[in-house]
Amino acid sequence: MVAPSVWWAAGCGRWLSTAPLVAAPRPWKLFGALCLLRLPRITQPLRKEEEEMAALMEQIELEKSHYSDHEIRKLEEEERLRRRKESLHDDDDDDDERLGKTVVMAQDLEEKWEQKLLQFSPAPRVTDADKKNDRTSLNRKLDSNLMLLVKQKIGNQELWLLPQVEWQPGETLRSTAERAMATFLGDHVQAKILGNAPYGIYKYKFPRAIRTEDNVGAKVFFYKAFLQSIDLSQAELKKDYLWVTKDELGDYLKSEYLKKVNQFLLDL
Repeated sequence: MVAPSVWWAAGCGRWLSTAPLVAAPRPWKLFGALCLLRLPRITQPLRKEEEEMAALMEQIELEKSHYSDHEIRKLEEEERLRRRKESLHDDDDDDDERLGKTVVMAQDLEEKWEQKLLQFSPAPRVTDADKKNDRTSLNRKLDSNLMLLVKQKIGNQELWLLPQVEWQPGETLRSTAERAMATFLGDHVQAKILGNAPYGIYKYKFPRAIRTEDNVGAKVFFYKAFLQSIDLSQAELKKDYLWVTKDELGDYLKSEYLKKVNQFLLDL
């Protein structure tokens, strides 16, 4: 009989197995939760110190750089024009003109590029969703991570949580987290789940009124995933949902739950 493979889960400080769990009497209910992140789509604005360093590095690069092929060509053409004005040029320099060929000067290219630059209009960093503070939109906070929250009923309360479902016999905890994503987003989403080990665990006890020896509380195992694509025209979230930044989590998550999430969530 082959022993199941195990790994050390740094997030929870214990050894965990990749083998499917076996149903057995347990006082704790097990849940798999998925931290689904939409990664930043644009760079963050530079801070004052970063702007100063970028300007310094640009100046150093300019001072120590060599001429490009285009700059060398431009200098050669300027020298040729100067010689022509002084009537010191060689007639062989005008071979292309005598043959009727169109000569495109470096200066002409620069003027053409300048016109293209003037016609270019960059996309705005602040979107309509930002202006309306529409936290159900993925088209907001383009320079930050966004995390999916859904409203779920826990006991008699409706709470904002990471998407989670209860573990079923025969599943790995990772497959439970994958099922949580499919439950709330359907099949029209692609995401990259990071590893087989959970990034964190949240443990809580049920209210005394419903707590028994065989039903003490729940353990929630958190997995992380990066959103790769989603068909918003087809995906139908089955619960109330939000896409929020790390700084906005405190508006929705309970303090102890938030503390566990912040332990594995980085937003650089």
